[in-house]
Amino acid sequence: MRHTIITLILGTLSAALLAQDAGLRYEDYTYKKNLRTVQLYIDGLFTSQPIIELGSNSALVLSFDDMDANVKNYTYTIVHCDLNWQPSNLAEMEYINGFVEDRIEQFEFSFQTLTPYTHYRLYLPNRAQSFTKSGNYLLKVYEDEREKTLAITRRFVVVESLVNIRPQMVRPNAVSKMRTHQELDFVVDFNRLNIRDPQREVRATVLQNGRWDNAIINIPPLFVRGTQLIFDYQDRVIFPAGKEFRYLDMRSLRFGSENLTAVERIADTYEVTLNKDQKRFNQVYLNRQDLNGMYVIETFDQEDPFLSSNYANVLFSLYSPEPLYDYDVYLFGKLTDWRIDERYKMAYNPLVNGYVGKVQLKEGYYDYKYAVVPREGNNRTANLTEIEGDWYETENQYTILLYYRPFGERYDRVISVISVSSTF
Repeated sequence: MRHTIITLILGTLSAALLAQDAGLRYEDYTYKKNLRTVQLYIDGLFTSQPIIELGSNSALVLSFDDMDANVKNYTYTIVHCDLNWQPSNLAEMEYINGFVEDRIEQFEFSFQTLTPYTHYRLYLPNRAQSFTKSGNYLLKVYEDEREKTLAITRRFVVVESLVNIRPQMVRPNAVSKMRTHQELDFVVDFNRLNIRDPQREVRATVLQNGRWDNAIINIPPLFVRGTQLIFDYQDRVIFPAGKEFRYLDMRSLRFGSENLTAVERIADTYEVTLNKDQKRFNQVYLNRQDLNGMYVIETFDQEDPFLSSNYANVLFSLYSPEPLYDYDVYLFGKLTDWRIDERYKMAYNPLVNGYVGKVQLKEGYYDYKYAVVPREGNNRTANLTEIEGDWYETENQYTILLYYRPFGERYDRVISVISVSSTF
């Protein structure tokens, strides 16, 4: 009888865990339609990647708005992952110092806004929870009412600086890519760390503008020279260069900006129409400083950007005399979590000779591009070349993450990270 009861309890707990993690994705994803403007960044650096050093005084900030505008019990936990973003072999108590799960207790209500919302904020690490190992981590946030359900997942990285990375931008060897792509070589100096079998124990990941959707992962050293690891591949660590991002300056709904056609207040919301965009695949490169696809919440109309910024329905439009019959068109950037998301899909409207799409955004400054994906097949990779084009002079930010798993170890350590501009 006792065995039966224990079995039933364990079965109930397992079912509850499966229910709360139903649909879990080990990537940046927002599961609830009522949540907006989910950001994870280093405290004080709003366009930074969520990468912090183990044991440092830096903290990550998770912030988001709940458009239901009431008070909810949100809880969170973190999962240690391997370099491929799958759960590592570590138990929770091996990488968490403190409570395995805790509540998000910091929240405030919006004020002087047409659309009400509740703004939540979480700092990591904190007094209740910190991490003891370097590596990839997934932050999971649950909406805790009667049943705990997934609300948000966000990736972040904890690094211990044990080796030095020396990057170098090089021109691609392939003639067909010399004017459209950017290639990166780098050397790792590991004289301070005893790595016994570098070509088996060390792997690198390279990100372009903080994107994981097109990251080049699992790169072994090409060869070893003394205490140096040489990553000098041809046509492997290479990315389409793209063009500088388009921008939406919506920091004021009272006075507008140069790329806003109209700002109207209709009932209890703002309706914003953005100037019609043009395709750029056949246009020459134009040097303009951008945020490399990121966005910043800011308002010139009120004092507090997080609590007093209004939300507006923003109408994007892309001029196209004919529809792209083989592709669907999407907005793309950090505002879409670097994902092809149906909420940001554009629809073709022959009355305006172009694609249109409406998105609810908070006052701020946004970078964005237009991506296409094939209508046929299962390829959901964002293609930015079709509409935006590529130009080798484009400024992009590249981040190199170095992973190390010694023989017999059960997790991937991150032993160095460096970011470099393609124009340095």
